[in-house]
Amino acid sequence: MNTIFRKSMLSVAGLAFAGGVFAGPIAAHANPAVDAKPAAVAVQAPKPQGDQSHITLNDEQTANVKAIIAATKKAGLPERAAVISIATSLQESKLENLGHLGDKNDHDSLGLFQQRPSSGWGTPEQITDPEYSTTAFLKGLKQVDGWQDMPLTDAAQTVQVSAYPDAYAQWEQQATDLVAQHWNS
Repeated sequence: MNTIFRKSMLSVAGLAFAGGVFAGPIAAHANPAVDAKPAAVAVQAPKPQGDQSHITLNDEQTANVKAIIAATKKAGLPERAAVISIATSLQESKLENLGHLGDKNDHDSLGLFQQRPSSGWGTPEQITDPEYSTTAFLKGLKQVDGWQDMPLTDAAQTVQVSAYPDAYAQWEQQATDLVAQHWNS
C-alpha cells in the first residue's frame, strides 16, 4: 500500500473518530423531548437536463402512469425508478400502449416502452400488458450499476438502447410531476 495513501486514510479515520468523540458527549446531553423525532431529510431530485417537453394526458395515458407506478411499487423500487420509467414511456409511446403499427412501426416494437419480442422482451401479449412491460423495464434498470444517481437519460438509454439516446431527458420534469401527483393516490 502506498505510504501517502495509507497516511491519508489514517488521517480520515482519525477525523471520523474525533468527530464521534466530540459529538458523542454533546448528543448525550441533548434534550430527548426535542430530539426524539428523526430529522426530515429532503431528497432533492436531480435537475432535469435540457429543454423540457410536456403533453396533456388523456384517461388512458393517466391509467398507464398509474400502472407504471403500481408496478414500480410492487417491485419495491423508489419513486426515482417510476420517474425514469414514465419518462421513458413518454418518449417511446407518449404513454400509449401501442400495438403493431404496420409500416410506421420501428421493427416489431410494441407497448408503452416500445419493447421488441425479437429482442427478448417477451411475447406481444406480454409486452402490451402495462404491468409486465414496466416490470421488464425495471428488471433492466436494476441491472444498471448506479442508475439511482445517474442522469435519467443515461439510465433509460442503458436499458432501452435507443437510436436517440438523449431524447429521454426532455420528459424528466413531466415524469417527476406525474409521480409526485400519483405516487400516494
